[in-house]
Amino acid sequence: MPTILAVSGSPSPVSFTHQVLTLTAERLRERGHQVDTLAVRGLPAAPLLAGDTTDPQLAAAAARLAGADAVVLATPVYKAGCSGLLKAFLDVLPQYALAGKVVLPLATGGSPAHVLALDYGLRPVLMSMRPAAVAESFFVHADRSRQGPGGLAPETGARLDGVTGRFAALVDALAVRHPAPRQALAA
Repeated sequence: MPTILAVSGSPSPVSFTHQVLTLTAERLRERGHQVDTLAVRGLPAAPLLAGDTTDPQLAAAAARLAGADAVVLATPVYKAGCSGLLKAFLDVLPQYALAGKVVLPLATGGSPAHVLALDYGLRPVLMSMRPAAVAESFFVHADRSRQGPGGLAPETGARLDGVTGRFAALVDALAVRHPAPRQALAA
C-alpha cells in the first residue's frame, strides 16, 4: 500500500490547519494507507531559514518526503499565500523532490477570497517540483470549523471526504502503474 507524508505548514502547535490535516490523515488511514505526519514547525528554524540541508533534522525530513509515494501539504493562508514556514520547507528540498509523487494541497483561511492562494500561489511552486500529479486542492474557511463531527461543518466534512477519496484513488492508480516509484527515483 502506498505511503503518504502529511506535512503541516502551520506555525501554531494547536491550529485549525493541523486539525484539517489530521482529519485528512485519518480518512486516508481508513482507506488502508500508511500516513506519516511532519510538522514543519518542529524543524530547527535557523537551518531551515538558512537552507542548511546538512542539518540532520532537515535531512531526515527531506528523507521522509523522498520515501513517501504521495504528499499532503496543509497550510494556513496568510497575506493571500501559503505560510512562510511551508514555503521555507519547500525551498530547502531538492528541485524535483516531488517527482513521481501525487500531491494534495490543503489550506485554511479566514476569508473565502484566500481560496485562490492554492491554485495561483502554491500550485505553480508544486508543479515546478515535477510531481506525477497535483490533486484538486481543498480550502476550508475558518467559519466552517467546530460545527460538526471532527470539528467541521457536515457539508465541509463531506467535501473533505470526496477530495480525500479522489486523492487516494489517484495515489492507488499511480502505485498500480508504477509499483516501486521510490526505488526508481533512488536509482
